Amino acid sequence: MGEYVRERRSDRSLTDAKIGVAGCGRMGKPMLAALRSAGFDAHGFDVRNIEGVETKADAFAQNLAILVTVVRDELETDQVLFTDQNFTAQATDLETIIISSTLSPTYVKSLRDRVPTHIAMIDAPMSGAQIRAENATLSFMLGGDVNTLDRLQPLFNAMGRDFHRMGDYSSAMTAKVLNNLLAASSTAMTRLVLDWADANDVDEAKLLDLIHTSSGQNWLASGFNEIEFARDGYEPDNTIGILVKDIAAALDIAPEGASTALPELIQLTIRGLNPRP
Repeated sequence: MGEYVRERRSDRSLTDAKIGVAGCGRMGKPMLAALRSAGFDAHGFDVRNIEGVETKADAFAQNLAILVTVVRDELETDQVLFTDQNFTAQATDLETIIISSTLSPTYVKSLRDRVPTHIAMIDAPMSGAQIRAENATLSFMLGGDVNTLDRLQPLFNAMGRDFHRMGDYSSAMTAKVLNNLLAASSTAMTRLVLDWADANDVDEAKLLDLIHTSSGQNWLASGFNEIEFARDGYEPDNTIGILVKDIAAALDIAPEGASTALPELIQLTIRGLNPRP
């Protein structure tokens, strides 16, 4: 269905709707800011105390029409939708849920049977890291009903630059975890290459310049000095740790009989990453 070019504009039918972003961390908070900057009635929710973000679920749920979830994992998504916050029941005006977390496609597909049928479901995972969220230049993969996506496009226009409609609901999440599997592999190998360069007295900056214009080019190496987690070591709760989760999400859709040895090795390698100076 092609790639969409961003136009910065608002849609009056959406500007009257209360839009909520659940999960206002390093990605969700700049996405919320972008929606507000574009003139939408956007509100944030987080269980943590974050400036400008609601912590009371009942207040956030009032008049909520469109919910964007940007929480960490399946457990937190369940909490937002069905248990702790239970917005599918508590937000009585809720019309649409947009899943923007990176989750197992199998889990995302299962949500359709758990969410009331009158609520439209869209999966819209994004790529680009915090730097592109802050610049409102994210890349969105979009899955769901075409008419619903057409109506919501101004929201994505406010937050992103590149839009890829992948097909029916859950197809975007499948595409995202496959993309992230590649990103995880290039992350692991880029970090290994830089460590080996250190051991052989090759200057990091010169090597990164070389990689950027040569056959080893990849997203992490090209953005190494802008991507906020590029030098981090592995921690279960940081972005490097999220890559391990994303690989698990991709493994969840591995075809029957497929070899999973390489993705599993990448997981192991990422778990062993130490911080770079």
